[in-house]
Amino acid sequence: MLAKVLSAGTAGIEAFIVQCEVDVATGLPSSVVVGLPDAAVKESRERTKAALTNSRYFYPPRRVTVNLAPADTKKEGPVFDLPIALGVLAATDQAKMPRLDRYAVVGELALDGEVRPVAGALPVALAVRDAELEGLVVPWENAPEAAVVHGINIIPVKTLSQAVGFLSGELPIEAIEADLDSLFKTEGKYDIDFAEVKGQEHAKRALTVAAAGGHNVIMIGPPGTGKTMLAKRLPTILPQLSLDEALETTKVYSVAGLLDGSPLLATRPFRSPHHTISDAGLIGGGSNPRPGEVSLSHNGVLFLDELPEFKRRTLEVLRQPLEDGKVTIARAQHTVAYPARFMLVASMNPCPCGYYTDSRHECRCTPHQVTQYRARISGPLLDRIDIHLEVPAIQYRELADKRPGRSSEEMSKLVRVARSVQEERFQGRKIYSNSQMTNRDIKRYCVLDEKSEALLRHAMQELSLSARAYHKILKVARTLADLAAADEIKQEHVLEAIQFRSLDRQFVI
Repeated sequence: MLAKVLSAGTAGIEAFIVQCEVDVATGLPSSVVVGLPDAAVKESRERTKAALTNSRYFYPPRRVTVNLAPADTKKEGPVFDLPIALGVLAATDQAKMPRLDRYAVVGELALDGEVRPVAGALPVALAVRDAELEGLVVPWENAPEAAVVHGINIIPVKTLSQAVGFLSGELPIEAIEADLDSLFKTEGKYDIDFAEVKGQEHAKRALTVAAAGGHNVIMIGPPGTGKTMLAKRLPTILPQLSLDEALETTKVYSVAGLLDGSPLLATRPFRSPHHTISDAGLIGGGSNPRPGEVSLSHNGVLFLDELPEFKRRTLEVLRQPLEDGKVTIARAQHTVAYPARFMLVASMNPCPCGYYTDSRHECRCTPHQVTQYRARISGPLLDRIDIHLEVPAIQYRELADKRPGRSSEEMSKLVRVARSVQEERFQGRKIYSNSQMTNRDIKRYCVLDEKSEALLRHAMQELSLSARAYHKILKVARTLADLAAADEIKQEHVLEAIQFRSLDRQFVI
């Protein structure tokens, strides 16, 4: 006999409905799964047999064929264990399940019939809602995550027997609902604050500008000046995640299996990979492509500490996502895309020993060593970083000062005002901040008067700036004007934006 069970698979961060067809026919005992399954899907045959037997059902001693449609789309992971088992039960008349055509089912099976959690429950729930199905049967641990999606019934199950009982109508299971307002209130808080940073008011000013315009930043300074501490607190002054942003970010973590029990990411992610990371670890990839650190930083901050220590080839792969806001991973049989719209924050020492700009320590590096150290970062990558921020050593009087520094709340108020101006400016377009302006936008919104134009022209000639650096200065100047509630860019805004290009200036040793 033939039975059909609805399920879902994932491709990138999106899900698609899969029809699991199970045919039990006469013939020698055998089992085959078709429809471009990967190794984990093929192994479901053995898990399904054991789970059915240990749940007091039986696996038919016949020829069992499982087809996962659409057959031309690759299927990955153990997500189809539960629907295959239910299909076998329906095809052999061991259970009558009239709800099978109205509910999709996902879940991995343990050998004793327990239903284990799977990755990608959130995008699966969204796909089920878009398919206008009544609901989704998910593992108990995945239910809070899937319940974030309103408009469908999320049915949590712990065992294969519970799934059979609900789908047959014999076991009532209450659907789980999520209160998004409560989730944002409880999960949308940070436990760190810029007020904890002593001194470095100039750095705080620069990071406020960066957050206000969504600009990439590189911090240059001796060891122990608080570069990492500053970077970790940057998400606390960024605008609060909208529901759409939270869902999109959570989808990335969901397919990567990194939610750690949190049903919804309500704070902006902060990722800080080690400098030994591989290309695939940073950008994403693998035989079964997974999102990399740039995608896990989506709508948040990617912090690269000790930037020159990263392999040059690894850094170069950042150029495409910095420009496009997404990562496309192509394989022979399929292509997946992951979002990667993030703020890049990097840090580096001014020289190999770290003390070139520290008056309290003697720098023993030769000019050649300093040049070689800085040459590890390519010019094209530096051009894509809007703000070059020098972070000086902290003096004792600043450390001993009992007064609190500028807090995240004070800084975030300025950011919110500037972002509201940009929202109105780019209304109706897929542009969220000044850093995303195109050349046409720059010509329209970054008009300079004669004095400002002359100042920028002189800086371009003296510093030998590239065309991309020229546009970066104009974007930062536009953000500075927004922070000052100025309709037009003034000379002081251009001057401060030029000061944020310190790595373009020549060093004298």
